Amino acid sequence: MTTAYDPFGVPGQRRPPQDPLLSLPDHPSGEWATASRRSAPPPQPRVGHPRPARREDGPYLASPSGGAPYPVVAEPVEVRRRGRLAPALLALVLLGGGGFMAWRLERADSRFGERLAASQQRESALAERADRLEKQLAGVFDPEAISSSVLPSVFRVRAGNFTGTAFSIGDEAAKGKANLLTNYHVIESVWESGGKKVFLERGKDEMSATIVKVSASKDLALLRADRQIAALDAAGKTVKAGQQVVVVGAPLGLEDTVTTGVVSAYRPDDADGPSIQFDAPINPGNSGGPVVNSADEVIGVATAKARDAEGIGLAIPITTACDTFEIC
Repeated sequence: MTTAYDPFGVPGQRRPPQDPLLSLPDHPSGEWATASRRSAPPPQPRVGHPRPARREDGPYLASPSGGAPYPVVAEPVEVRRRGRLAPALLALVLLGGGGFMAWRLERADSRFGERLAASQQRESALAERADRLEKQLAGVFDPEAISSSVLPSVFRVRAGNFTGTAFSIGDEAAKGKANLLTNYHVIESVWESGGKKVFLERGKDEMSATIVKVSASKDLALLRADRQIAALDAAGKTVKAGQQVVVVGAPLGLEDTVTTGVVSAYRPDDADGPSIQFDAPINPGNSGGPVVNSADEVIGVATAKARDAEGIGLAIPITTACDTFEIC
């Protein structure tokens, strides 16, 4: 048996090699050489190209020195990118949300403005309609209401053997005194005889009145009573054909008689002066009575009727009477 050379051991003692590469190449026939040929040394990893080892909890790389593998830690580029992008994305979201809210508010304001305008239009239309209805109602002809308002101011006139009608109109003559209008032909006999006293009657109420002024040409007379009487209003507008009227008087001595009709025509150019033609029935005793419109205003003084005809009555315009005696 051949004795192996061991420069580091005791002569003549066998020692297993620590590394097969340490067996001397000049002893090919020795035991160590045979062992080297029989078992090739295990491949060693190449330095600089470590083989990565995998573990369940993350990527690892093998240590170049053959030690325990260490984890792969990448440079946190993505973290930095996300840190930069997050504020920008948040700003974009906030800007977008602000713009959306501004758009919604603008739409809300627009809708509110449209609704407000529509509401105002409806209110205006309702106001106009109410105004039209009020005007229409104001023009509604109500003979009963007119009569109730007018009758307390109308009296039967007894002048000698003649009777007619008189009514209070215009301004107060003096304290506690009233002005009344009637026709001249009603008090003509008393006036021509030199008298001035006539009597006003209404039911059981009777009072005396004085003839103050007359106009034979216009068939008008002004009376004054020593008592306060509610005065009727004189109409200031021009009379028009078709207007509805109420005539109050004492035909044939029948006091508080009311008839209704319409203005048939306004005749400003008659020979005896302007006149109003109406179709409300009148009879002897209606002379001097008021012709009243739907607004409780006197438009004329009933004066005559056509003989042998129906529905043709004549009245002196109240403006003529007011201007003649200057009382309205």
